[in-house]
Amino acid sequence: MMVQLRFVFLLSTILSFSTIWSQQDKIITHFIFDKMSLNPGATGIEEGICGTSIYRGQWDKVVGSPNSMVFNAEANINRYFPGGVGLSFYHDQIGFIKQNNVLLNYAYPIFTEYGVLQAGLGLGLYNFGLNPDWVPPTNDFDVALPTGFKANGLDMNFGFYWKGIENYYVGFSSTHLNAPRLSQSVSVGPLSFEQAYQTKRHYYLMGGYTTDPIGPGTINGNVLLRTDGVKTSMDFNARYLMSIETNIAPINTFDAYGGLTFRTNDAIAIMIGGSKNNFTVGYSYDITLSKLSTVSRGSHEIMVKYCYYLKPLIKTPSKSTRWL
Repeated sequence: MMVQLRFVFLLSTILSFSTIWSQQDKIITHFIFDKMSLNPGATGIEEGICGTSIYRGQWDKVVGSPNSMVFNAEANINRYFPGGVGLSFYHDQIGFIKQNNVLLNYAYPIFTEYGVLQAGLGLGLYNFGLNPDWVPPTNDFDVALPTGFKANGLDMNFGFYWKGIENYYVGFSSTHLNAPRLSQSVSVGPLSFEQAYQTKRHYYLMGGYTTDPIGPGTINGNVLLRTDGVKTSMDFNARYLMSIETNIAPINTFDAYGGLTFRTNDAIAIMIGGSKNNFTVGYSYDITLSKLSTVSRGSHEIMVKYCYYLKPLIKTPSKSTRWL
């Protein structure tokens, strides 16, 4: 079985050198805390200054399985200048392939009596690297086996995000809008050839709603559709949020949630988390539903978020009639 798994990842790596006709973007169960990297229109939509970090280890115990790390920092700057600004970074590795993305985001708001619409743009760097460690059956070089290379390119995201006043949101976005082609000339002995990686444009549609109180808490439901025009998947998420009282000082009370996420043709995830003093920690465990379930022990994900809220501006009345 281990030999078969190594062959699968070897084959997927070889295919990556022309064009990968499957999804290249990361998969995150905590997508509700990672809206900004998928949709720059969501940048700074909430008040305050927030930092979020997410680590995902996918398909535990599978050799060469994907590992992802996300860090987002964003701020609402409407008190100084219309909009939200943010920095988004994520690292993704699968087998011999590594990819890093760094983007600066800006979102411009349009306020209405029904909610706020933000249009956002993300500009940054897309870094791709391959470092294969082939074990050929002979000592002769095989031109069919790609060698290691690194390349960088301009990356661009764009999106619209609507936040309604009645506890709902809707967003549409595209990542890798310019679909950069990353290439490098490689020379091996007398041979010289180009190796390339074609980035594909991805599209996202997201939405969510939080109910009025049901019992001691509320239900928060979210859906995310992702597609690259060839493969499509959806996440359905529902969490129950409530406040819990304790007799443990100085905690006394804290907010907690528990819920489930279902990803089509892939997994069902259990989610738990809690927050106190603007600090939130979450964990999810994905139960694999695909054929990899025979060898995978599931996927683990840890999320940490902290927000700092500025004090409201105090309007002081003028003492001079010239400044009325």
